[in-house]
Amino acid sequence: MATDYRSDRPARTEPRDHFLPPALRAPLEGRTWREFGYLLLSLPMSIVFFSFAITAVSLGAGLLVTFLGIPVLAAGLAGCLGLGAVERARARGLLHLDVAGPAPVRGKKSGLMSWVGAVLKSGASWRHLLYAVLHFPWAIFAFVVSVTFWVTGWGLLLYPLWRWTFPRFLDQPGISLYGDADGTQLYVDTPFEIGATAAVGLVLVFASPWLIRSLVSVDRMMVAGLLGPSRLATRVVELESDRGVVVDTAAADLRRIERDLHDGAQARLVALAMDLGLAKEKLTEDPEAAARMVDEAHGEVKVALQELRDLARGIHPAVLTDRGLDAALSSVASRCTVPVTVEVDLPARAVVRDLQHQPVLGAPDVNRGADLSAGSGLAGLAERLGAVDGILAVDSPAGGPTRVIAELPWRA
Repeated sequence: MATDYRSDRPARTEPRDHFLPPALRAPLEGRTWREFGYLLLSLPMSIVFFSFAITAVSLGAGLLVTFLGIPVLAAGLAGCLGLGAVERARARGLLHLDVAGPAPVRGKKSGLMSWVGAVLKSGASWRHLLYAVLHFPWAIFAFVVSVTFWVTGWGLLLYPLWRWTFPRFLDQPGISLYGDADGTQLYVDTPFEIGATAAVGLVLVFASPWLIRSLVSVDRMMVAGLLGPSRLATRVVELESDRGVVVDTAAADLRRIERDLHDGAQARLVALAMDLGLAKEKLTEDPEAAARMVDEAHGEVKVALQELRDLARGIHPAVLTDRGLDAALSSVASRCTVPVTVEVDLPARAVVRDLQHQPVLGAPDVNRGADLSAGSGLAGLAERLGAVDGILAVDSPAGGPTRVIAELPWRA
């Protein structure tokens, strides 16, 4: 199951139409400038992070011969956790990368030494230290490359606008391309050379955003991989969430069963007992009326038995245990209100296909298509599938057809 680090997702909006393709508008997009600003800030931030981490670890390691080394090392790791929070906030603001922080470090007991032991045993603390060490050389490389391409590109593109500074302040006609001791000089001063320089700058300007995005992608991986929660911790959170969904679903099913028993079979059995009581009283006075009442009670018994069978089939179909998944799916499909065929190829996979090409699930208005948002039946199905690491995909364009795909993990 994919991990989602975003806590508050903005409402989905329709994509805006642009007159220019992405390659042409990229140099002026806000995303490009934010990512470039992130790379600029990475150098000073990495210097601070690296210097603090190395100093704290070196000091703690040097003092290990005394009792002070362990607390100093723990304090340094705790400081790395704090600086990691700053890095996550910077990535959230400039890269729109919302990485959840690791679980707080708490000792099993109250007291300083318990906290020190918890910090030293925490994998998140050492991952933050590793981030400080690895990010420093990468930040230097990314800073140099991005600034060189970005400044050179815009400088060459705008060269016709600032070329006048050379003859006025440097006493030369333009940018010097070549010079030797014999006095031979080569300047960019002719209209053709100026235009060619601007063209080269234009190419660099259009190429720089994609280079910056490539560099930033490495930062994204480092922040998400080293400054976020571990895979094990993320899996524990997912399992806790799935367990809550399973518990809520089981409680809802129990309430439904109780409601069905109370409003259905139980009510019919109560009415049946009353009818049999009246038939017993009329047995001697009016045998024909008593016979009719017994006959009606017999029909009620059949209806009550059918309701109980349906209820039991919904709890755990006997056909699933007796005859397997193929027969169970066929039994469910036979009671569907739309034409359905079942194709089962076990043990590898199971496929249920709807042959009626129109939206029929979760969509009271066929013009809108099926809706997976909260409150619909499909949302409940998605939660149940997610509880067992399954996936529910819905493809329902306006006007149909609707396609619902449920994927479940196969555990032999």
